[in-house]
Amino acid sequence: MNLLDISKQAFVIAFLLYCVAFCFYVVTITGKKWKNHEPQQHERKWGRVSFVTSTLGLITHLVYVITRWAWSGHIPVSNMYEFMSFLSLMIMLAFTILYLIYRKALLGLFATPLAIIIMAYAAVFPSDVQPLIPSLNSIWLYIHVTLAAAGDAFFAVSFAAGLMYLLRTVDFKGTDKSARRQKRWLEITFYSIIIVVGFIVSVFAFRASGYEAVFTPKAAPNETAKVSSAREVYNLPPIVAPHNSQLESADSFLGFSKPLFEVPGWFKGVNAGRKSNTIVWALITGTILYGLLRLILRKPLSEALSPALKGIDADDLDEISYRAIAIGFPVFTLGALVFAMIWAQQAWGRFWGWDPKEVWALITWLFYSVYLHLRLSRGFHGRKASWLAVLGFLVVMFTLVGVNLIIAGLHSYAGTD
Repeated sequence: MNLLDISKQAFVIAFLLYCVAFCFYVVTITGKKWKNHEPQQHERKWGRVSFVTSTLGLITHLVYVITRWAWSGHIPVSNMYEFMSFLSLMIMLAFTILYLIYRKALLGLFATPLAIIIMAYAAVFPSDVQPLIPSLNSIWLYIHVTLAAAGDAFFAVSFAAGLMYLLRTVDFKGTDKSARRQKRWLEITFYSIIIVVGFIVSVFAFRASGYEAVFTPKAAPNETAKVSSAREVYNLPPIVAPHNSQLESADSFLGFSKPLFEVPGWFKGVNAGRKSNTIVWALITGTILYGLLRLILRKPLSEALSPALKGIDADDLDEISYRAIAIGFPVFTLGALVFAMIWAQQAWGRFWGWDPKEVWALITWLFYSVYLHLRLSRGFHGRKASWLAVLGFLVVMFTLVGVNLIIAGLHSYAGTD
């Protein structure tokens, strides 16, 4: 067994340990209501078991990084599989740090599934070790990407704490305009999370079935060789076709084998048609999953989760959310902006070039700058601050995922298949 095999197994074991830890965190929180259980003693006991399990997952996750690094010769953050795997590691590391400070087991109930979803998302992409392209072969790769991921990880924990605060404080029985608005936006947040889960489910389901559809661009007869090399392969049934293309072959799925429409020509992302098709399937699968959960629970997801937070000090959640951003912001500033600009100067001969990823990193930085300004000088606490923490992480995820899937740029290599 070589180091790469060890790395792959460590990734799977870490994922499973996180799943088990999540189940233990559920027992820690919900078990306090069981009969013949003293709540504080139960939470201490199972909180300790949960934390040990998630820590074992973190250690195993580190084994994945170290062995893959030793095998490839560079830190594993050079493509979407590696970076999202590394981000989930940093989220668990950030959670571990904040848990040791605040000793709030409930935080694991939300931070752990976030890491699990991101690891599952990473597994959607090919896990082959790829050589670094020239622009990535630099010591700044280690500094820029690791610090940026660390900052994003603390923003993720802030998102989890902020979402918990909202679940704890929103009046789900209220009928006034403010209460209805809060409930609606909370449900939209959970629907967005389910969409990501739907993306993962759809990709793995059709990948397991071996589905394939192939498109080739339309071209003049003398460009046949170029056309054959530019073919685009789908692993999901084609609802959206590539721009100016023709269907070469496709497996049938429920009698469906032809695309319904073509992606617009202005949609310039790498493999724009395939990625647009994947987004459509994520929306379809996510909506179906959301509908099934609503049918099972017979109530909105946010309302169903809210009772688990009864008895939790909302002020503690607000403090954790703020502290996570206070730690993550300077780390993100150094990694995603300062060191990134230094690297850009060395790699491309300019500090700033308005590349889409650069622009959205700046938008993320400005957003959290506004958060800290409002928090420290305008007294933004509680619900307002929590909504900003939730919205901020949605901006982070669009910067990490949406830009790679939708917009072409110098960072598009991170989203290749």
